[in-house]
Amino acid sequence: MQETGPTNVGDECSDPTIMNYLGARKTTVLGNNFSEYHVDDPPRLVLDKLEKIGFRVLSMTGVGQTLVWCLHKETE
Repeated sequence: MQETGPTNVGDECSDPTIMNYLGARKTTVLGNNFSEYHVDDPPRLVLDKLEKIGFRVLSMTGVGQTLVWCLHKETE
């Protein structure tokens, strides 16, 4: 993986504890009626951090020039 940041890591419904752990900041683009969380880290570092707290990559795909990862964490 050679992608660079920033990386979108969540939406307005994302767990604030996880967003804080990732160091994400919540932003709303003018004209949008939703917010997103972003970090400056590349996806590789974000995925490493999420793996440390129990998340696993289920799938990955490309949408235009955007890469999308689907992750899952087993419930305890």
